[in-house]
Amino acid sequence: MSRTQHVPYVLEQDEDGIWCASAQLRPGVGAVGDGPTAEAAVADLREALIALIEEVGLSSEVTVTVNVA
Repeated sequence: MSRTQHVPYVLEQDEDGIWCASAQLRPGVGAVGDGPTAEAAVADLREALIALIEEVGLSSEVTVTVNVA
């Protein structure tokens, strides 16, 4: 069985031009990735998240997003 987990992430560029992407699976459990481009930082983050998920597992918590107009 395959399971998809959507993980929101933050992407920022530092003063030296390096891109950094960060995400949290749940409070206190997160990963970071960096690279010379935004795409490279996200790819690095993806690899870090895969390794983290293999170590700690997927979150059993359910997050509900509600848009209020």
